[in-house]
Amino acid sequence: MKPVVGSMQAWSCFVISVFAIIILSVLGILFKGNHPELVGGIEDPDDGPATAGAVFIAVIIYAGFLVFCGLQGLLHLRENRRGSIAL
Repeated sequence: MKPVVGSMQAWSCFVISVFAIIILSVLGILFKGNHPELVGGIEDPDDGPATAGAVFIAVIIYAGFLVFCGLQGLLHLRENRRGSIAL
């Protein structure tokens, strides 16, 4: 199986996805608990748990990116071990 994206793009996407999952998970937990800093103002969302649901959907999407990009990176490692020429 050949990689679809380049090595640099795959590993960059992997690292960005890891950070996004961590940051969005913390935000989702805070929204789910109706943390006053996030839902206490006039322009803030009224329903913290509903907002947390949307944030957790974004976490699931980033988890999909993490798996896809991680597999692409591993395909590049496997291809490089076989001695193929990189252009």
